[in-house]
Amino acid sequence: MLVVKKFVFNIFYENTYLIWDEATKECAVIDAGCSNKAEEGELTAYVNKHNLIVKYHINTHCHIDHVMGSKFIKEKYNPVYMIPKLDLPLLERADTQAAAFGLSIETPPKPDKFISTDETISIGGSEIKFLNTPGHTPGEVCLYFTKEKFCMTGDVLFQKSIGRTDLWGANYESLIDSINTQLLTLPDDVLIYPGHGESSKIGIEKMENPFLLI
Repeated sequence: MLVVKKFVFNIFYENTYLIWDEATKECAVIDAGCSNKAEEGELTAYVNKHNLIVKYHINTHCHIDHVMGSKFIKEKYNPVYMIPKLDLPLLERADTQAAAFGLSIETPPKPDKFISTDETISIGGSEIKFLNTPGHTPGEVCLYFTKEKFCMTGDVLFQKSIGRTDLWGANYESLIDSINTQLLTLPDDVLIYPGHGESSKIGIEKMENPFLLI
């Protein structure tokens, strides 16, 4: 059985998730946003408490609020670090992103591999399928856990909202197409875990999301 643990980190109130298998203790860190020692300690304490083996660190996309903890996670646990290839320029310009908000950031590590939508990876006995969902960023992906019926939607789809399209490389038409063709085609009872805010379900967003009822 998979466990989903959410942390809310940094000044952007970004959701960092730990997805772990109770039987094997294998774990994936999704969008590590821990930005200071206290937040790093909170995440580390949870990993230690449950004796987790951090197998992957995955960025749905590479905006600053989602990569603040990437260096820490890589140096602490040395997982396989995966990002969307088209978001590499964002990762490489993390310092520029940070400066735009009056922040500073240690240089994130280089990814170990790029995410491919033709590939699935596993945590314990559970498979993760990558969905190609650009629009908020050029390369953003969502992570669909098919057996467990939940999806990590990054900054693509939120509870009654959608991702911003006024940032570098964003495109409104691409975002809406991604949502319509990749996410709203999932079963209605699929639970979504977004990059900010609270969880929801695909069926609820179909019926109640004001940005999709046009």
